[in-house]
Amino acid sequence: MPRLSQVSKDDAHPLAQAVYSMIFGDRDPVAEPGTASGTPGNWWTVFALVPDAFDHTTAGFQFYRDPGRHISAKLRELGQTRAGFTVGSQFVFSQHCKAMRDVGFSDEQVAAIPAWSVADCWSPVERAVLAYTDCLVLQLGRVPNSLFAELQRHLSDEEILEFTYITCTYAMHATMSRALRLEYDDVDDRVVEVADPSGQMSGLDVMAVVDDATPQHSADEATTSPAQEAEVATPHPSLEDVDGG
Repeated sequence: MPRLSQVSKDDAHPLAQAVYSMIFGDRDPVAEPGTASGTPGNWWTVFALVPDAFDHTTAGFQFYRDPGRHISAKLRELGQTRAGFTVGSQFVFSQHCKAMRDVGFSDEQVAAIPAWSVADCWSPVERAVLAYTDCLVLQLGRVPNSLFAELQRHLSDEEILEFTYITCTYAMHATMSRALRLEYDDVDDRVVEVADPSGQMSGLDVMAVVDDATPQHSADEATTSPAQEAEVATPHPSLEDVDGG
């Protein structure tokens, strides 16, 4: 279940009710969740808690889908899908894998998104926008001049601005989805303590074993030879002795 409460159909504001009807038909999505793509659909029911937030994000979806956009749908989807993967949102990544195929990408290209930099199925502009996406999401906007210059070889300023805005928006959606445990991101964190089998070692210096693992020198190795003792005992001349000072 999501971490926040959900808004039922009867309690939703007008735009949310209209969207509910398009996605869920006559069902109340809280009582009877489920969408055609297989998601529970609770992204919508949670965002409906704040009507103007719901309206704002819905307008954002309409923005990127507007036929008047300068950036191509294919390049846009590369940014959205890679952002979902790098943030670690299974919801955003999974949904936009489907959207990638819808705009013309092959199964090979969809499968290559996680390790795009070692795949040879991308055009130069596709490689540039994937690298730029990683700079936006993983490096929080730290973009080398050489990469930006490569973008500008292929894209207009308007296209770059739109791509940047849409990709950053989807990095935010992916982050929120994980934080609020929405849709496919309603999963427990796997990085937790694993109990010892006996249950008796809740407090344990687990690396203490190495304290007794230091190699011990043998008796022969540890004994200084008479010649070594004599060398140590014999005083060496100082510079003054050598110089006759």
